[in-house]
Amino acid sequence: MPRSTLPPEARMHRPSEFAAALKGRRLARGAFFMITSAAAPAGPQPGRARLGMVIAKRHAARAATRNALKRVIREAFRARRHGLPPADYVVRLHARVPDLSLTALKHAARTEVDAHFGRLVRAPS
Repeated sequence: MPRSTLPPEARMHRPSEFAAALKGRRLARGAFFMITSAAAPAGPQPGRARLGMVIAKRHAARAATRNALKRVIREAFRARRHGLPPADYVVRLHARVPDLSLTALKHAARTEVDAHFGRLVRAPS
């Protein structure tokens, strides 16, 4: 079984990569997040799932909140990345974060992201 780490090759870095994935197909939308996807480009490691995140300050004003959401998304992606179809996935925060404790927010975010990635693993297209 492959290791469940999140190396730099499993993340998107360039603005052009984000732009292409954001113009791609919308795969899931929930209370907090929207996931869009584009076909994985031919590169040094073709055929792998890669992650990008857009966590806007206007939806999550506090840096601690934005960082916590990013950690939750990265961990959920890391756990399921080998089962996902090869593509570039962008997880975007599309709604204002409610006034919850950080623990409750992380739990709600993880539940939603796990559900989204779980559907993508079961239904590759």
